[in-house]
Amino acid sequence: MQLDEMRQLPVEELAADNSTLFVWTINKYLERTYDIARAWGFRPVSLLTWCKPRHGLGLGGAFVNTTEFVLYCRRGKPACKERTDTSWWNWKRGPHSKKPEQFQDIVERMFDGPYLELFARRERHNWITWGNEVPDAV
Repeated sequence: MQLDEMRQLPVEELAADNSTLFVWTINKYLERTYDIARAWGFRPVSLLTWCKPRHGLGLGGAFVNTTEFVLYCRRGKPACKERTDTSWWNWKRGPHSKKPEQFQDIVERMFDGPYLELFARRERHNWITWGNEVPDAV
């Protein structure tokens, strides 16, 4: 899906008045990710970082990219159940593009549901999943 198509998704209509949004992104799309979050009716609050172990000289220019980002955004005043003492994590890599399950564990600890994952690749208990790689996803 093109970034402009993502901007047009009805996320603002799906989200509660007091809700959080977490958007995974990479350095190349970081600026556009802020724009998309705002188009969806959310205010960017913090940039979270997944520091991945080195994996040889893969993609990238002068610097090999070993990080991915999650833009944490809010709409209204969502209640936070607990605070987390960091904004970066050093989780192991999985298969290409697979995000660490530990991140969703953190989201569940910090915020009450309901939970919706767009562009999901697998189902998760207590989450509504939407994506063309999830069998029978909503």
